[in-house]
Amino acid sequence: MTGTNNERGYIVAIGGAENKLRHPGILRRFVELCGGRDGRIVVIPTASQLKDTGDDYRRLFLDLGAGDVEIESIRSRSDCARTDTLSRFEHADGVFFTGGDQRRLGRLIGPTPLAEFLIDLNAKGLHIAGTSAGAAFLSARMIIGGKGGTMPRAGMVHLTDGLGLLSNVIIDQHFRQRNRFGRLLAALSDHPELLGLGVDEDTAAFIGPRDEFQVEGSGAVTVVDTSQLELGKRASQSESSPLSMIDLKVHILAREASYDLSARCATI
Repeated sequence: MTGTNNERGYIVAIGGAENKLRHPGILRRFVELCGGRDGRIVVIPTASQLKDTGDDYRRLFLDLGAGDVEIESIRSRSDCARTDTLSRFEHADGVFFTGGDQRRLGRLIGPTPLAEFLIDLNAKGLHIAGTSAGAAFLSARMIIGGKGGTMPRAGMVHLTDGLGLLSNVIIDQHFRQRNRFGRLLAALSDHPELLGLGVDEDTAAFIGPRDEFQVEGSGAVTVVDTSQLELGKRASQSESSPLSMIDLKVHILAREASYDLSARCATI
């Protein structure tokens, strides 16, 4: 495992549709974090129902210089309790959750012995990344659906428990491309103690062991801080009524900008 000094490994949230061919900077950086030719990455394609997803990422990571890449297809919750399954992660340097449907990840992997093991290994230096659905799954509370739009409305977003690597944020992916600002705000209206991270396509937040992330890729990460939030009454009693939200703090962070999740402070 590449982590040193008992530091937590990186947690990498990718907004989906990362550039895989011409400028694969996000995936290349992940491979380098995991040790390059000396690194071992385990790909979990469980979110996807396409049979080639795992093989596609295996080829990509090998082409980008990874030493060894294995695929671990979790098909049932019982798989997550098997000793032979857990052992495949014990000496990994990185784990990568592919895109697909985050509800499958929640239903099959969290909470299970595998989920607990991954959290423990990350604390000891294992790097864990997820793209699209895989990114949403990284946090303790996970968005599993909702309508697009810029206006936050009551009942427009659906949440469940995620993996739990990040207890202080909630992540939404394909953020600007699918117009998800409103649904992230709606999620935060129910959980104002959390930070909202809206991650664009071909963009990633590389969250380091000291809870500071740097932005990589061609888009931006939108950070929504609701620590001073004042939530107004609904405009009507309808479940789809607009929400009034006062004193939001919003940061738009492009490549090489950084953000301290603990201090809630941005640097550009």
